Amino acid sequence: MENLFFGYQYLIFFYSFAITVVYLLLALLGYLKIQKLRARYTAYEEKQVLGGDDLVPGISIVAPAFNEEVIIIDSVNSLLNMNYPRFEVVIVNDGSRDQTLPLLISTFSLVKSDFPYVEKVYCQPVHTVYKSTDPQFFRLIVVDKINGGTKADAMNAGVNVAKYDYFINTDVDCLLSSDTLTKCILPVLDSPVTVIAVGATMRMVNGCDVKDGVITRVRPPHQLIPLFQETEYLRSYLVAKMGWSTINAIPNVSGGFGLFNKLVLISAGGFDSSSHAEDMDMTLRMVAYMRENNRPYRIAQIPDTCCWTEGPSNLQVLKRQRTRWGRGLLQIFVVHRKFLFNPKYGRMGLVVMPYALIFEFLAPMIEATGFLFMLYLIATEQINYQTFWLMLVFVYLIGVTVSVITISFDLTVKRQYQSIREYLRLILVSSLEAIVYHPFIVVYSIMGYYQFLTQKNFTWGAMTRQGFRRTQTD
Repeated sequence: MENLFFGYQYLIFFYSFAITVVYLLLALLGYLKIQKLRARYTAYEEKQVLGGDDLVPGISIVAPAFNEEVIIIDSVNSLLNMNYPRFEVVIVNDGSRDQTLPLLISTFSLVKSDFPYVEKVYCQPVHTVYKSTDPQFFRLIVVDKINGGTKADAMNAGVNVAKYDYFINTDVDCLLSSDTLTKCILPVLDSPVTVIAVGATMRMVNGCDVKDGVITRVRPPHQLIPLFQETEYLRSYLVAKMGWSTINAIPNVSGGFGLFNKLVLISAGGFDSSSHAEDMDMTLRMVAYMRENNRPYRIAQIPDTCCWTEGPSNLQVLKRQRTRWGRGLLQIFVVHRKFLFNPKYGRMGLVVMPYALIFEFLAPMIEATGFLFMLYLIATEQINYQTFWLMLVFVYLIGVTVSVITISFDLTVKRQYQSIREYLRLILVSSLEAIVYHPFIVVYSIMGYYQFLTQKNFTWGAMTRQGFRRTQTD
């Protein structure tokens, strides 16, 4: 038993060391990629795209909605506000039981349309397709369908209706920057091989000032949980995904925001309606399709903040979010276990899947057992406190350092907050993340694994929305 405990201590040490090295390496690669993209895609290239009119690829923005009456109008106004020559907005009402559909009909003057609906990928039946009688909303399409239980099913309905070859997968609790489509299409136009997806940075809309679906002032969230998530999101996009993009090994394009090649997605079978991690599931299957057909591909990541999303405002909503992510992650390894360590799938099989298994899926369980093991050592007086405090402070400082690096990357891309005080507040709160916020993430992730293993029936669920903060002039 003593040898077992001794070996476990070394396991924890090397695991912590490995994840630290990986993250610092990703930070370095991410920084180099950000600098390269800043030089490559300037205002000149964006102006060329905007002047392209019918020459640029059209983009469909697809956003499912389930019981979103609080934010639906602001969201649609935001999506219609894109500065891009050719786009449409497809809202999928996924069987909402509140006033989501009536609000859309009355606000945007919608009427039933004789739309030639063709099911290219499977989803629950569509009742009606609506279009507006008001010329200013000619880009808007609303699809009313039977609830499919997951966002994936609603996305498939949107893909069936979308008319353009590229589409944005987003949520109605998200607000997009007006230059989003221009920034996302540049890597597609610039690539010698097929770009199957493009991701961008997401951050919290909580605390921002919003007027008519447009963010007029970017602020850090006022509440603690969204403030923690702000740093967490920035770390994920600006450090991890920017780093992975340098070797074309991005593990997933976020379900909250991402541009996809529609033809490749349809060829790969569309979104899996039974998936609770439809973003990673779809990314993996698109990569598998390209590998199995010997077609070169690329997944791009841009550092620009294109999307602001409403983060969980309390622990109850955070629990729903993270248990769903936990269920989805375990589901990925059950459904796609053939990809793991399989050289046939290249980087996905030999890098992406092993990394996700070791440093994402196993991480909560290793942290939880490590904490229990530490309590045992303390209770049995087997701990060397000098070494203990040294290691604890070292791990804590590494975490804070990565957060500070992340925030500095954000300043490099574009200064979103108007005052340094707001950035200092973000740094201060991020220094408490490991103590206050992260333990809940560990517990909720393990709960998600348990829920998946017990085969409970899960649907979208009611996500409590607070709506967007209004400007003082409203």
